[in-house]
Amino acid sequence: MDDQYTPIISEEERAARRAQRAKIRRQRQRARRRRQLKLFLSAAGLVLLILLLAFGNRQEAAPEPAPDEPIPAVEPTALSEDPEKPYSAAETSATVQLGSSIDSSYAVLIDLQTDTILAEKGAHTVISPASMTKLMTLLVAAEHVTDLDDTFTMTIDITDYCYVNGCSVVGLDIGETVSIRELLYGTILPSGADASLGLAVYLAGSHEAFVEMMNQKAEELGIAETTHFTNCVGIYDEAHVSTVYDMAVILKAAMDNELCREVLRARTYATVPTEAHPDGQTLSNWFLRRIEDHVPSTFQVIGAKTGYVVQSGSCAASCGEDADGNRYICVTGDAGSSWRCIFDHVALYEEYCN
Repeated sequence: MDDQYTPIISEEERAARRAQRAKIRRQRQRARRRRQLKLFLSAAGLVLLILLLAFGNRQEAAPEPAPDEPIPAVEPTALSEDPEKPYSAAETSATVQLGSSIDSSYAVLIDLQTDTILAEKGAHTVISPASMTKLMTLLVAAEHVTDLDDTFTMTIDITDYCYVNGCSVVGLDIGETVSIRELLYGTILPSGADASLGLAVYLAGSHEAFVEMMNQKAEELGIAETTHFTNCVGIYDEAHVSTVYDMAVILKAAMDNELCREVLRARTYATVPTEAHPDGQTLSNWFLRRIEDHVPSTFQVIGAKTGYVVQSGSCAASCGEDADGNRYICVTGDAGSSWRCIFDHVALYEEYCN
C-alpha cells in the first residue's frame, strides 16, 4: 500500500451518503404510511360501497374543467425515485442445499460473477457473528479515515474493556501511541479488540457512536432487518446478530474497498517499534496462512476474517479467486474447531469453484 493514502470518499460524498440514507429512511416511512393508509381506505371503501348501494349515490358530479383551463401539474413524489439497490445474491434451481458434508451448521457460497448462491446451509438463520463483526468495523473505519499516518494513544478504558470481556488483542499498552494504519491491520490480522476500540474512539468519539455508524452502514447495505450490532468487537449479546449471508454482503463491500482489500489480504504486517514494543510486532492472519497450503494451486484465498464465541462456534468469512480471476465469497458458522472451519472453506471452494 502507498504511504500516502487518499480517502476513498470525500467529505462532500460522505455528506451526500448520509443525506441519501436519510432520504431512504424517509421513503421507507412514507411507503409504510401509504400501506397503512391503503389498508384503512380499503376497509373504509367497503363501508362506503355498502352505504352507496343502500341509499344511492347523491353526490353531484364534479364539474369538468374549462377547455382553456390548465390542469395543474402533479409534482412527482420522492417515492417515484428509484434509489440504487444494495447488493444481493439469489438462489437458483442449481443452488445446492448442504448437509453433513461440512461440519459447519451454517454456510453460504456466492459466485460474484453471477451474483448467485452456489451452495447454502441455513444462510439466513440469525446467529452471533462473533469477531466476523470486525469486517464491518474495518469497512466503516476505512470509509471515514482521512489520514492513515495520524496516531491514537491507547487508554485504560479500552484495555480494561478488553480484559473484562476476555477479548483477543494486539497487546497495546496503556499510553502506547500507534498509527491508524496499524489499528486497521490490528483489527483484522490478530482480531485485536484493542485496535477495533481505538478506531471507534478515534473516528466517532466513543464506542457507542461508532456502533451507530455500523448500524447505519448495515441499513445502507440492505441487511438491517437481520443484522444489528451492539459493539464493534464481536462480544456476544442477544441483540448483536447477523447471518452468514449478511456477513457475505459485508465482506463483498469490504473487498470492493481498496483499503479494506489491502488489509484483508495481508498474511502478516510488521508494526513500527514503540517504547512498549521496541522491536515492533509481527501481526498474522492465521486463517490465510493455514488455508493456503490446502486449497488447489490454481486457487487462492485473497481475504478472510475469523470469529469465535461459545454461542457461534468457529466461524469465518473468506474471499477466494480462481485462475481466471473469478471471485467467490464463502462464510460459515458454528464449526467444531478452527481447523474444521478452515476445511469447510477448502471443501466448498474445491467442490464448487475450482
